[in-house]
Amino acid sequence: MLPDATTGPSVLLLSRYGRLGASSRLRFLAYLPALREAGLRVTEAPLLDDDYLRALYAGRRIDRTRIAAAYARRLAALRSVRRHDLVWLEKEALPWLPAQVEATAGLGAVPYVMDIDDAWFERYARHRLAPVRALLGTKFATLARNARIVLAGNPYLADWAAGAGARDVRIQPTVVDLARYPVRALPQRDGGDAGTATVGWMGSPSTASYLAAIGGALARLGSAVRLRVVGAAGLEFPVPATFVPWHEENEAEELARFDIGVMPLPDEPWERGKCGYKLIQYMAAGRPVVASPVGVNATLVRHGVNGFLAEDEESWAQALGRLAADPELRARMGAAGRRMVEERYNLAVATPPLAQALREAVQPLSP
Repeated sequence: MLPDATTGPSVLLLSRYGRLGASSRLRFLAYLPALREAGLRVTEAPLLDDDYLRALYAGRRIDRTRIAAAYARRLAALRSVRRHDLVWLEKEALPWLPAQVEATAGLGAVPYVMDIDDAWFERYARHRLAPVRALLGTKFATLARNARIVLAGNPYLADWAAGAGARDVRIQPTVVDLARYPVRALPQRDGGDAGTATVGWMGSPSTASYLAAIGGALARLGSAVRLRVVGAAGLEFPVPATFVPWHEENEAEELARFDIGVMPLPDEPWERGKCGYKLIQYMAAGRPVVASPVGVNATLVRHGVNGFLAEDEESWAQALGRLAADPELRARMGAAGRRMVEERYNLAVATPPLAQALREAVQPLSP
Protein backbone atom coordinates (compact mmCIF):
# COMPACT_ATOMS: atom_id res chain seq x y z
CA MET A 1 0.00 0.00 0.00
CA LEU A 2 1.54 3.31 -1.08
CA PRO A 3 0.86 6.47 0.94
CA ASP A 4 -1.66 9.04 -0.23
CA ALA A 5 0.52 11.91 -1.42
CA THR A 6 -2.12 14.46 -0.46
CA THR A 7 -2.50 13.43 3.17
CA GLY A 8 0.73 11.69 4.12
CA PRO A 9 1.33 8.09 5.16
CA SER A 10 -1.02 6.16 7.42
CA VAL A 11 0.90 4.89 10.44
CA LEU A 12 -0.29 2.21 12.87
CA LEU A 13 1.33 2.90 16.24
CA LEU A 14 1.81 -0.31 18.23
CA SER A 15 2.96 1.13 21.55
CA ARG A 16 3.44 -1.03 24.61
CA TYR A 17 1.49 1.22 26.99
CA GLY A 18 -0.77 4.26 27.19
CA ARG A 19 0.23 7.60 28.72
CA LEU A 20 1.12 6.14 32.12
CA GLY A 21 3.94 4.11 30.57
CA ALA A 22 6.99 6.37 30.40
CA SER A 23 8.52 4.78 27.30
CA SER A 24 5.28 5.00 25.31
CA ARG A 25 4.48 8.52 26.50
CA LEU A 26 7.91 9.93 25.79
CA ARG A 27 8.99 8.14 22.63
CA PHE A 28 5.62 8.00 20.87
CA LEU A 29 2.65 9.87 22.29
CA ALA A 30 4.53 13.11 22.91
CA TYR A 31 5.23 13.37 19.19
CA LEU A 32 1.69 12.77 17.93
CA PRO A 33 0.44 16.38 17.77
CA ALA A 34 3.46 17.52 15.74
CA LEU A 35 3.43 14.43 13.51
CA ARG A 36 -0.25 14.87 12.74
CA GLU A 37 0.33 18.54 12.07
CA ALA A 38 3.00 17.43 9.58
CA GLY A 39 0.43 15.28 7.77
CA LEU A 40 1.11 11.81 9.14
CA ARG A 41 -2.08 9.91 9.97
CA VAL A 42 -1.29 7.99 13.14
CA THR A 43 -3.65 5.38 14.60
CA GLU A 44 -2.89 4.40 18.20
CA ALA A 45 -3.17 0.76 19.32
CA PRO A 46 -1.47 0.29 22.72
CA LEU A 47 -1.01 -3.21 24.06
CA LEU A 48 -1.46 -2.56 27.81
CA ASP A 49 -3.67 0.13 29.30
CA ASP A 50 -3.03 2.46 32.24
CA ASP A 51 -5.05 0.29 34.62
CA TYR A 52 -2.55 -2.50 34.04
CA LEU A 53 0.33 -0.25 35.07
CA ARG A 54 -1.53 1.11 38.09
CA ALA A 55 -2.02 -2.43 39.35
CA LEU A 56 1.58 -3.34 38.57
CA TYR A 57 3.05 -0.33 40.39
CA ALA A 58 0.74 -0.91 43.36
CA GLY A 59 1.94 -4.50 43.64
CA ARG A 60 -1.51 -5.94 42.95
CA ARG A 61 -1.96 -9.23 41.19
CA ILE A 62 -2.54 -8.80 37.48
CA ASP A 63 -5.83 -10.25 36.23
CA ARG A 64 -5.03 -12.82 33.55
CA THR A 65 -8.24 -12.03 31.71
CA ARG A 66 -6.99 -8.45 31.30
CA ILE A 67 -3.77 -9.76 29.75
CA ALA A 68 -5.72 -12.06 27.45
CA ALA A 69 -7.91 -9.17 26.34
CA ALA A 70 -4.82 -7.06 25.65
CA TYR A 71 -3.32 -9.77 23.44
CA ALA A 72 -6.64 -10.19 21.63
CA ARG A 73 -6.68 -6.45 20.86
CA ARG A 74 -3.10 -6.58 19.65
CA LEU A 75 -3.83 -9.54 17.37
CA ALA A 76 -6.77 -7.63 15.91
CA ALA A 77 -4.49 -4.64 15.30
CA LEU A 78 -1.92 -6.85 13.57
CA ARG A 79 -4.61 -8.28 11.30
CA SER A 80 -5.41 -4.72 10.25
CA VAL A 81 -1.89 -3.66 9.23
CA ARG A 82 -2.61 -3.76 5.48
CA ARG A 83 -4.96 -0.82 5.95
CA HIS A 84 -1.89 1.27 6.76
CA ASP A 85 1.33 2.20 5.04
CA LEU A 86 3.59 1.64 8.02
CA VAL A 87 3.75 0.11 11.48
CA TRP A 88 5.58 2.10 14.17
CA LEU A 89 6.53 -0.55 16.72
CA GLU A 90 7.57 -0.12 20.32
CA LYS A 91 10.04 -2.91 21.00
CA GLU A 92 7.97 -5.97 20.01
CA ALA A 93 4.37 -6.68 19.08
CA LEU A 94 3.60 -9.72 21.28
CA PRO A 95 5.84 -10.03 24.37
CA TRP A 96 6.90 -13.55 25.30
CA LEU A 97 5.92 -14.93 21.90
CA PRO A 98 8.43 -15.72 19.11
CA ALA A 99 9.04 -13.39 16.19
CA GLN A 100 7.51 -15.96 13.84
CA VAL A 101 4.20 -15.71 15.69
CA GLU A 102 4.24 -11.95 15.25
CA ALA A 103 5.00 -12.34 11.55
CA THR A 104 2.19 -14.86 11.12
CA ALA A 105 -0.19 -12.44 12.86
CA GLY A 106 0.68 -9.67 10.40
CA LEU A 107 3.85 -7.87 11.47
CA GLY A 108 5.90 -7.28 8.34
CA ALA A 109 2.96 -7.33 5.94
CA VAL A 110 3.76 -3.63 5.51
CA PRO A 111 7.08 -1.97 6.41
CA TYR A 112 7.71 -1.31 10.09
CA VAL A 113 9.92 1.01 12.09
CA MET A 114 11.18 -0.53 15.32
CA ASP A 115 11.88 1.72 18.30
CA ILE A 116 14.02 0.47 21.17
CA ASP A 117 14.90 2.53 24.25
CA ASP A 118 16.24 -0.12 26.63
CA ALA A 119 18.31 -3.28 26.24
CA TRP A 120 15.19 -5.42 25.91
CA PHE A 121 17.12 -8.06 23.98
CA GLU A 122 18.92 -8.87 27.25
CA ARG A 123 15.64 -9.87 28.93
CA TYR A 124 15.31 -12.90 26.69
CA ALA A 125 18.94 -13.63 25.81
CA ARG A 126 19.99 -13.72 29.50
CA HIS A 127 16.82 -15.22 30.95
CA ARG A 128 17.39 -17.70 33.77
CA LEU A 129 15.32 -20.38 32.00
CA ALA A 130 17.02 -22.19 29.13
CA PRO A 131 13.76 -22.76 27.18
CA VAL A 132 13.10 -19.01 27.17
CA ARG A 133 16.61 -18.31 25.93
CA ALA A 134 16.24 -20.97 23.22
CA LEU A 135 12.81 -19.78 22.05
CA LEU A 136 13.21 -16.01 22.39
CA GLY A 137 16.92 -15.29 22.74
CA THR A 138 17.27 -14.07 19.14
CA LYS A 139 13.80 -12.52 18.81
CA PHE A 140 14.88 -8.89 19.03
CA ALA A 141 17.70 -9.45 16.57
CA THR A 142 15.18 -10.89 14.10
CA LEU A 143 12.85 -7.92 14.60
CA ALA A 144 15.70 -5.46 14.09
CA ARG A 145 16.95 -7.27 10.98
CA ASN A 146 13.49 -7.23 9.37
CA ALA A 147 12.66 -3.63 10.27
CA ARG A 148 12.84 -0.98 7.56
CA ILE A 149 14.41 1.38 10.12
CA VAL A 150 15.49 0.89 13.74
CA LEU A 151 15.26 3.96 15.96
CA ALA A 152 17.65 3.49 18.89
CA GLY A 153 17.58 5.62 22.01
CA ASN A 154 21.36 5.80 22.35
CA PRO A 155 24.63 4.65 20.71
CA TYR A 156 24.81 1.44 22.76
CA LEU A 157 21.45 0.29 21.40
CA ALA A 158 22.35 1.51 17.91
CA ASP A 159 25.52 -0.60 17.95
CA TRP A 160 23.51 -3.62 19.03
CA ALA A 161 20.98 -3.12 16.22
CA ALA A 162 23.72 -2.74 13.61
CA GLY A 163 25.37 -5.88 14.93
CA ALA A 164 22.05 -7.71 14.66
CA GLY A 165 21.95 -6.91 10.94
CA ALA A 166 19.52 -3.99 10.86
CA ARG A 167 19.63 -2.29 7.45
CA ASP A 168 19.10 1.28 8.67
CA VAL A 169 19.80 2.36 12.26
CA ARG A 170 19.25 5.91 13.50
CA ILE A 171 19.73 7.36 16.97
CA GLN A 172 16.56 8.98 18.27
CA PRO A 173 17.21 10.11 21.87
CA THR A 174 14.48 10.34 24.47
CA VAL A 175 13.70 14.04 24.81
CA VAL A 176 11.52 16.49 26.72
CA ASP A 177 8.96 19.06 25.70
CA LEU A 178 10.67 22.19 26.95
CA ALA A 179 7.34 24.02 27.11
CA ARG A 180 6.57 21.82 30.13
CA TYR A 181 9.85 22.65 31.89
CA PRO A 182 10.08 26.33 32.74
CA VAL A 183 13.32 27.20 34.49
CA ARG A 184 12.60 28.14 38.08
CA ALA A 185 14.92 29.54 40.70
CA LEU A 186 16.61 27.09 42.99
CA PRO A 187 14.58 26.59 46.18
CA GLN A 188 15.08 29.13 48.95
CA ARG A 189 15.78 27.67 52.40
CA ASP A 190 14.66 29.27 55.62
CA GLY A 191 15.52 28.72 59.24
CA GLY A 192 16.97 25.33 60.10
CA ASP A 193 16.77 24.12 56.51
CA ALA A 194 18.91 26.95 55.14
CA GLY A 195 22.01 24.75 54.83
CA THR A 196 20.24 21.61 53.66
CA ALA A 197 20.16 20.77 49.95
CA THR A 198 17.46 18.55 48.45
CA VAL A 199 18.78 15.62 46.46
CA GLY A 200 16.01 14.56 44.11
CA TRP A 201 15.16 11.44 42.13
CA MET A 202 12.18 10.97 39.81
CA GLY A 203 11.18 7.64 38.31
CA SER A 204 9.06 4.52 38.72
CA PRO A 205 8.93 1.86 41.45
CA SER A 206 10.70 -0.59 39.15
CA THR A 207 13.91 1.47 39.16
CA ALA A 208 13.85 2.97 42.66
CA SER A 209 16.10 0.21 43.98
CA TYR A 210 19.05 1.89 42.23
CA LEU A 211 18.96 4.58 44.91
CA ALA A 212 20.35 2.11 47.45
CA ALA A 213 23.75 2.58 45.79
CA ILE A 214 24.09 6.12 47.17
CA GLY A 215 22.90 5.38 50.70
CA GLY A 216 26.45 5.40 52.06
CA ALA A 217 27.27 8.72 50.41
CA LEU A 218 24.10 10.30 51.79
CA ALA A 219 24.94 9.03 55.26
CA ARG A 220 28.38 10.66 55.10
CA LEU A 221 26.79 14.01 54.27
CA GLY A 222 24.34 13.85 57.16
CA SER A 223 22.36 17.04 57.73
CA ALA A 224 23.81 18.70 54.61
CA VAL A 225 21.24 16.93 52.43
CA ARG A 226 17.73 15.58 52.42
CA LEU A 227 16.22 13.24 49.84
CA ARG A 228 13.06 13.69 47.78
CA VAL A 229 11.81 10.64 45.83
CA VAL A 230 9.09 11.17 43.23
CA GLY A 231 7.33 8.07 41.92
CA ALA A 232 8.27 5.46 44.51
CA ALA A 233 7.91 4.78 48.23
CA GLY A 234 8.71 2.28 50.96
CA LEU A 235 12.49 2.72 50.86
CA GLU A 236 14.75 3.41 53.83
CA PHE A 237 17.58 5.95 53.77
CA PRO A 238 20.07 7.30 56.31
CA VAL A 239 18.88 10.89 55.79
CA PRO A 240 15.43 12.49 55.98
CA ALA A 241 13.44 11.41 52.91
CA THR A 242 10.14 12.55 51.43
CA PHE A 243 8.20 10.26 49.08
CA VAL A 244 5.81 11.81 46.59
CA PRO A 245 3.53 10.08 44.06
CA TRP A 246 4.32 10.82 40.43
CA HIS A 247 1.74 12.64 38.33
CA GLU A 248 2.41 13.84 34.81
CA GLU A 249 0.81 17.21 35.44
CA ASN A 250 3.08 18.10 38.38
CA GLU A 251 6.48 16.98 37.10
CA ALA A 252 7.75 20.53 36.68
CA GLU A 253 6.62 21.56 40.19
CA GLU A 254 8.36 18.56 41.74
CA LEU A 255 11.58 19.10 39.81
CA ALA A 256 11.58 22.71 41.00
CA ARG A 257 11.86 21.38 44.58
CA PHE A 258 15.16 19.66 43.77
CA ASP A 259 18.54 21.27 44.28
CA ILE A 260 20.40 18.33 42.70
CA GLY A 261 19.15 15.50 40.50
CA VAL A 262 20.69 12.03 40.75
CA MET A 263 20.81 8.90 38.59
CA PRO A 264 22.80 6.06 40.14
CA LEU A 265 23.12 2.88 38.05
CA PRO A 266 25.10 -0.37 38.26
CA ASP A 267 27.38 -1.09 35.32
CA GLU A 268 25.38 -4.03 33.94
CA PRO A 269 24.16 -4.92 30.43
CA TRP A 270 20.55 -3.82 31.02
CA GLU A 271 21.56 -0.50 32.55
CA ARG A 272 24.03 0.27 29.75
CA GLY A 273 21.05 0.47 27.41
CA LYS A 274 19.21 3.17 29.35
CA CYS A 275 18.61 6.53 27.67
CA GLY A 276 19.34 8.84 30.61
CA TYR A 277 15.90 10.44 30.62
CA LYS A 278 16.08 11.37 34.31
CA LEU A 279 19.20 13.39 33.65
CA ILE A 280 17.57 15.15 30.71
CA GLN A 281 14.58 16.03 32.90
CA TYR A 282 16.77 17.41 35.66
CA MET A 283 18.79 19.47 33.21
CA ALA A 284 15.66 20.75 31.46
CA ALA A 285 14.56 22.08 34.84
CA GLY A 286 17.92 23.83 35.27
CA ARG A 287 19.24 21.47 37.93
CA PRO A 288 22.79 20.11 38.24
CA VAL A 289 23.15 16.34 38.17
CA VAL A 290 25.24 13.56 39.63
CA ALA A 291 25.20 10.21 37.85
CA SER A 292 26.97 6.90 37.50
CA PRO A 293 29.20 6.81 34.38
CA VAL A 294 27.16 4.01 32.82
CA GLY A 295 26.01 3.95 29.21
CA VAL A 296 24.73 7.24 27.82
CA ASN A 297 25.10 8.94 31.23
CA ALA A 298 28.77 9.44 30.44
CA THR A 299 27.75 11.39 27.33
CA LEU A 300 24.97 13.43 28.89
CA VAL A 301 27.01 14.54 31.90
CA ARG A 302 29.94 16.78 31.09
CA HIS A 303 31.92 16.27 34.26
CA GLY A 304 32.46 19.57 36.03
CA VAL A 305 30.28 21.49 33.56
CA ASN A 306 26.64 20.43 33.99
CA GLY A 307 27.21 17.97 36.81
CA PHE A 308 29.48 15.21 38.05
CA LEU A 309 30.05 11.56 37.24
CA ALA A 310 30.52 9.39 40.33
CA GLU A 311 31.66 5.76 40.45
CA ASP A 312 31.85 4.90 44.14
CA GLU A 313 30.76 6.07 47.59
CA GLU A 314 33.68 8.46 47.92
CA SER A 315 33.08 10.20 44.59
CA TRP A 316 29.31 10.35 45.17
CA ALA A 317 29.85 11.94 48.60
CA GLN A 318 32.33 14.45 47.18
CA ALA A 319 30.10 15.43 44.25
CA LEU A 320 26.93 15.78 46.31
CA GLY A 321 28.84 17.56 49.05
CA ARG A 322 30.31 20.14 46.67
CA LEU A 323 26.93 20.89 45.14
CA ALA A 324 25.14 20.97 48.48
CA ALA A 325 27.60 23.53 49.82
CA ASP A 326 27.70 25.84 46.80
CA PRO A 327 24.44 27.38 45.47
CA GLU A 328 26.34 29.32 42.81
CA LEU A 329 27.91 26.12 41.47
CA ARG A 330 24.46 24.53 41.37
CA ALA A 331 23.07 27.46 39.41
CA ARG A 332 25.97 27.51 36.96
CA MET A 333 25.84 23.79 36.26
CA GLY A 334 22.06 23.84 36.05
CA ALA A 335 22.20 26.56 33.40
CA ALA A 336 24.76 24.56 31.39
CA GLY A 337 22.52 21.51 31.48
CA ARG A 338 19.51 23.51 30.35
CA ARG A 339 21.47 24.85 27.37
CA MET A 340 22.43 21.33 26.32
CA VAL A 341 18.80 20.17 26.44
CA GLU A 342 17.70 23.19 24.42
CA GLU A 343 20.24 22.36 21.74
CA ARG A 344 20.00 18.57 21.54
CA TYR A 345 17.34 16.91 23.70
CA ASN A 346 14.07 18.69 23.20
CA LEU A 347 10.94 17.76 21.26
CA ALA A 348 11.23 20.56 18.73
CA VAL A 349 14.69 19.36 17.68
CA ALA A 350 13.83 15.65 17.68
CA THR A 351 10.54 15.77 15.76
CA PRO A 352 11.81 16.56 12.22
CA PRO A 353 14.21 13.57 12.02
CA LEU A 354 11.50 11.28 13.40
CA ALA A 355 8.95 12.49 10.85
CA GLN A 356 11.54 12.05 8.10
CA ALA A 357 12.29 8.48 9.22
CA LEU A 358 8.61 7.53 9.20
CA ARG A 359 8.13 9.03 5.74
CA GLU A 360 11.24 7.36 4.34
CA ALA A 361 10.25 3.98 5.77
CA VAL A 362 7.23 3.72 3.48
CA GLN A 363 9.25 4.33 0.31
CA PRO A 364 10.20 1.31 -1.84
CA LEU A 365 13.64 -0.08 -1.14
CA SER A 366 16.35 0.62 -3.67
CA PRO A 367 17.30 -2.45 -5.74
